[in-house]
Amino acid sequence: MGGAAALEKLLPVLLAFGGGVLLARRGIVPPEASKAFSDYAFLFAVPCYLFGNIYAADLAALFDWQAIGGYAGAAGLAALAVAAGAVAYGRREPREVALRVMAGVQVNTAYFAVPVFITVFGTAAPIFPILLFQVCVLSLVVIALMELGRPDAGTPTGTTGPARRLGRALGASLATPLVLACNAGILLNLLSVRVPAVLLDGAAFVGDSASPVALFALGLHLGGAGLGLRDTTREELALIGFKCLVFPLLTWVVCGALVGVRGEWLAYLVLIAAMPTPQNLFIFAQRYQVGVSLSAALVIKSSLLSLLLLPLWLQTVVP
Repeated sequence: MGGAAALEKLLPVLLAFGGGVLLARRGIVPPEASKAFSDYAFLFAVPCYLFGNIYAADLAALFDWQAIGGYAGAAGLAALAVAAGAVAYGRREPREVALRVMAGVQVNTAYFAVPVFITVFGTAAPIFPILLFQVCVLSLVVIALMELGRPDAGTPTGTTGPARRLGRALGASLATPLVLACNAGILLNLLSVRVPAVLLDGAAFVGDSASPVALFALGLHLGGAGLGLRDTTREELALIGFKCLVFPLLTWVVCGALVGVRGEWLAYLVLIAAMPTPQNLFIFAQRYQVGVSLSAALVIKSSLLSLLLLPLWLQTVVP
């Protein structure tokens, strides 16, 4: 994809995102409203979009196991690299290592990847297999490390054991609206259950709002929070650079050169890897009381850098 075509594709993304930033900076819409817009997108609009598209999709084409395996391998190597770097930097407490692994390897699917894919490719269905891998594998590893590192993880009385907490946390992650909608779409697709057209039309109507609302919410959040670039630490720079540059390049090499993924799927995987650190990082940091300020900075700054680098990635990897 040429540079002009890439910018043309991204114009709706920049319009929705930039509108949120501008309205928040001017005080026309309070930045706190971003949570309401984000909740609408995450809990309702994006699940509606994913359900309808996965229900109507060709699952054999959607689950390209060679591509998914290549991405899993790249993510595993990236997680090991981030963990080794964190330990070398002096972060030996399990929760600190887990937080940095999540920041460097997991991606913002609902609020960033979905709207970008809808705008560029006309569909976000390729994100679903990676979303499941992220929830069922990567999140499980992060949660396990977080639970093992909690201050009360080993106390014998008066607290819930780490195994039970781990089970509850995993169950909660699998019960998110995004995962439930995806699984429902797969199940009904496999069973050839006929969903009334009026329901599919309603899901499509709501789902069409997912992309602009999610981007507008992100713009409101960033416009209200500000960037504070002068306060960026070396550790933040390293993690953001790894997430936005090293991980996509590693995915390109592993999936393309080693596994042999070609065509659209290679572009999908590299672009997914280039998405910013997920907002869930901040939620995990608050829940497990570790690196709250660091997580907030990484979410905001990686989102900005990912948006700036999108034209370059589109020009490079999209046929």
